[in-house]
Amino acid sequence: MLRLIATSLCLRCQRVTALPLNVRPCATLSSAENQKTVKALYDLSVDVQKVRKLKGWVLHQSPAYTEEVADLLMDMGASGVIISRILAVHPEAVLCHPEQMKAQRDLWMTVCPNLKDLVGIIEKFPASFFTSSCHHDNQQNNIAYFQSLNLNKRIITKLMASAPQSFSRPVEQNEVMVRTLQQAYQELGGEEANMKIWLQKLLSQNPYVLLKPPEVLRQNLLFLRDKGFSTAELLRLLSKLRGFVTELNPDSMRRTLVYSQDTMGCSEADLRDIILNCPALLYYPEAILAERFEGLLSAGISMSQIMETPTVLELTSQIVNYRIQRLRGHGYDVRTGSLEVLNGTKKEFEMSYGKLQLRRERPLFNPVAPLKVDD
Repeated sequence: MLRLIATSLCLRCQRVTALPLNVRPCATLSSAENQKTVKALYDLSVDVQKVRKLKGWVLHQSPAYTEEVADLLMDMGASGVIISRILAVHPEAVLCHPEQMKAQRDLWMTVCPNLKDLVGIIEKFPASFFTSSCHHDNQQNNIAYFQSLNLNKRIITKLMASAPQSFSRPVEQNEVMVRTLQQAYQELGGEEANMKIWLQKLLSQNPYVLLKPPEVLRQNLLFLRDKGFSTAELLRLLSKLRGFVTELNPDSMRRTLVYSQDTMGCSEADLRDIILNCPALLYYPEAILAERFEGLLSAGISMSQIMETPTVLELTSQIVNYRIQRLRGHGYDVRTGSLEVLNGTKKEFEMSYGKLQLRRERPLFNPVAPLKVDD
């Protein structure tokens, strides 16, 4: 479920007609397309029709540096196919001045292990690399700050790629949020020796946590404390929820907890145990939970089974029904067995399913059982 949240956080805002902020002030917008740009894109096998449809304004800008961008990427080891793909999804790259691009390459190489990895990052996150030159100083300062925390270079690279906004803003804003996370970890009893690893894991799992107001984290932890979670349990929750604890708010959590307790008919203590086993439950609104409870119950699964394995609520009803049918085909009845076999990603489920199938095809041999022999 947290993977899905991580994916949803990466969705872009709807496009607007205004030009992006990173367009250079010196660029001019013409009513006619820049034919030099169009020809250069065609020569690079870029889907120009796609560019016209999605970001046609780029073709009207002058000057543009299409050939220079391609040469730089080629010098870094990018193939023609990769260059074409990058320029099709992020044609704004051709508006970056060659000196700016070289500065970006040198900056990224301070944290990226090699050019091959950097090309892979540019292919996946072109907008993170082709940024405005006005952000360069902030990027440098933020890299220096995260290096001062002794964070792994791989983590810093991931942060720059997936949450570039946190590097384009003043370093002081990131310092405040990191201090808030560190203080919360220490106040909840986290060990100083493990704090760097804990922080690295949290930032890598949700890079967007840096962009949230520090007050959100404090408010959510105070709400959960008021609900009876101990200091040690809050640390467990903070670690399990990773950085996504900042995506919550007290009002939504309150409604979710009230609905869950009423539906399961459990005590507050039991509900806390369920949340500790399945922290993702805090994210779901009542409508989604109602659908999932109904789907599980209609499949013959009891409420006590759900309470014993609450992580099954992370799965959609469609996934649950599909997996139940797969298991039923091999003689496994979830109504009488454990729901653990339903859990996990598609890959994890297939592994569990394979083990069940193997166990069914190869019954255990009992070495003390008498052998049956013909008279």
